[in-house]
Amino acid sequence: MSDFKIYDLHTHTINSQDGNHPVELMAETAIENGIECVAFTDHCEVDVLYRDGFDKRAAQSYIDISRAKIQYADKIKILRGIELAQPHYAPKLSEKIISANEYDEIIGSIHNLRGMPDFYDFKSFDGFVIEELMDEYFDELIAMLEWGNFDVLAHITYPFRYIFNHCGYIEDINKYSKKVDELLKLCAEKDKALEINMGGLKYPINKPSPDIDTVKRYKELGGRLISVGSDSHYAERIGFGIPNAYEIALEAGFKSIAVFENRRVSEVPIK
Repeated sequence: MSDFKIYDLHTHTINSQDGNHPVELMAETAIENGIECVAFTDHCEVDVLYRDGFDKRAAQSYIDISRAKIQYADKIKILRGIELAQPHYAPKLSEKIISANEYDEIIGSIHNLRGMPDFYDFKSFDGFVIEELMDEYFDELIAMLEWGNFDVLAHITYPFRYIFNHCGYIEDINKYSKKVDELLKLCAEKDKALEINMGGLKYPINKPSPDIDTVKRYKELGGRLISVGSDSHYAERIGFGIPNAYEIALEAGFKSIAVFENRRVSEVPIK
């Protein structure tokens, strides 16, 4: 594990609605922990951009990250990112957000289905058919990939965390193999990086997103680019789980991770 250079390419600061620490503390903690590179990728929920103030949060995030990028330039590589959620629900607005700043990395994700709350905010799944929700969720991931103006496809089993919390079981991704294969193949064809997200390790499910078998399947379907992220919302968790993510990538046949600067990809060897 000591041979790994830690790149954490999915983290959140106080400029995310559920973030806890400012960029400076996040950066200083990363430096203390010997992390090579960190991308700050605060939330921007496109479908509620103005209602919930994500426009102001995104603007402040970019300012803070840009300042830190200069301040800590001799100690750590800092990348200016954004996690653009549900971007294809309002594609023109998403393009406006993207063009407003010079981002290094844009993460594409889905936290909620249309007109519904974030899966995180579900109080229970009573009254819902899990299979129907997941079918719709994977359809939206496919639609987001078809839209395509992002670099990293994030935590593709995101709802599984909260299904486990409320229902007590790990949903079986193999039930959705046809749609999952479709989205993985599309991810490969569009040369998007599939993220191995370690945020699930802080939840009772205690699993990465996606699992090793799905990462292997992505490779089989022509996938070339892998990203890794702790999905940390706290300074002390920056880099958490990244060595494990590297092990998953290596076992699946990947020898490097995709790092985006000015939205241009380079491949950094894992070892």
